[in-house]
Amino acid sequence: MPQLNYTQSAKQVLDIEIKCLQQIEQYFDEHFCQACDMILSNTVGKVIVMGMGKSGHIGKKMAATFASTGTPSFFVHPGEAAHGDLGMISEGDIVIAISYSGESSEILPLYPVLKRRSIRIISMTGNPQSNMAKLADLHLQVSVPEEACPLGLAPTSSATATLVMGDALAITLLQARGFTQEDFALSHPGGALGRKLLLKLGDIMHSGDQLPIVSPDALIRDALMEISQKGLGMTAVVDQQHKLLGIFTDGDLRRILDKRVDIHSAKISDVMTQNPTIASPHILAVEGLNLMQEKRINGLMLVDNGLLVGALNMHDLLKAGVM
Repeated sequence: MPQLNYTQSAKQVLDIEIKCLQQIEQYFDEHFCQACDMILSNTVGKVIVMGMGKSGHIGKKMAATFASTGTPSFFVHPGEAAHGDLGMISEGDIVIAISYSGESSEILPLYPVLKRRSIRIISMTGNPQSNMAKLADLHLQVSVPEEACPLGLAPTSSATATLVMGDALAITLLQARGFTQEDFALSHPGGALGRKLLLKLGDIMHSGDQLPIVSPDALIRDALMEISQKGLGMTAVVDQQHKLLGIFTDGDLRRILDKRVDIHSAKISDVMTQNPTIASPHILAVEGLNLMQEKRINGLMLVDNGLLVGALNMHDLLKAGVM
C-alpha cells in the first residue's frame, strides 16, 4: 500500500470544503430572510433545534450559539422527543429540524404532532424536494456538490455548510437585535470573557489597609517602606482628606537615585509625580487595562468623588484574567 501524503490529503479536504462553502451564498435568499423575520417576531417562544447523528452535533452547537447571542434556544434529541421530551416544546416555540437528506425517520414522525400544536418548523436540508422540506413552514437549503470524504459517506462538507448556515442565522439575529458586548457577557459570567466584559476596577482594587499611602511630609525612605510593604510598586501621596496629590513609583526611585537625591532627608512631595493618571473604580477592568497600556504605566490610582479609594497594577489585572 503506497504511503499517504498526510499534508496533501488534509489540503484536499480544505479545498473541497472551501469550494462547497462558496456555494452556500446562493441560499442566503428570501427564505433565509423569512426565517430571520419569523424568529425575530417571536417574542414569547424559544428556538428548538433537532437533529440526529452528525446533524445533532451541529444542532447542539447551533442552539448554544443562538442562546449565547440573544436568541433563547436549546437542543432536543428527536429520539427522546418521541418518548416524552416533546413536552419541553411549548406553543410559540419554533423548531429548526436538521437533516441533510431531509428524510430523517426520527424527525419526520414528529411533524404532525408539532403541527397539531401550532409550532412552526424551519427545516434545514440538502434536498428541497424532501419530505422535511415540503412539510416545513420554511426550508433553508444547505446543498453541497460533494463531501470531503472520498467515499462520499461521512458528512463533512455538508456538516460544515449546515454549521455555517446556523452561524449566519445567529449572527444576523444578533445584529438585528442590537445585541451588545455587555449582553454577551451576561451569558458568559463565569469565563474569561465575562471577566473581561463585566469586571470593574473596583472589584479588584486594593483598598483600606492594603492601599499604599503616605503624607506629603513623609521622607522618601518612609515612602519606600510603604511601597515594599504593600507590594504594588508605587504609593499614593494624599492630604488629610484623602485627596490624591501625587504618586511615587519604583521608576521614580531609579530617576532620583540617578540625580543623587538623599532619600533619608528629602520629602516625598519634592519628588512625587503630580497629576498622575487616575481612573474611576466604576469603569470596566478592560477599560482600565486599555488606559494603562495607552499611558504605558504599570499602576493606576482610583479616585471617586475626588478622593482616593483604591489602587491596582498590571499583576492584579493578570490575576483577575482580564489580560
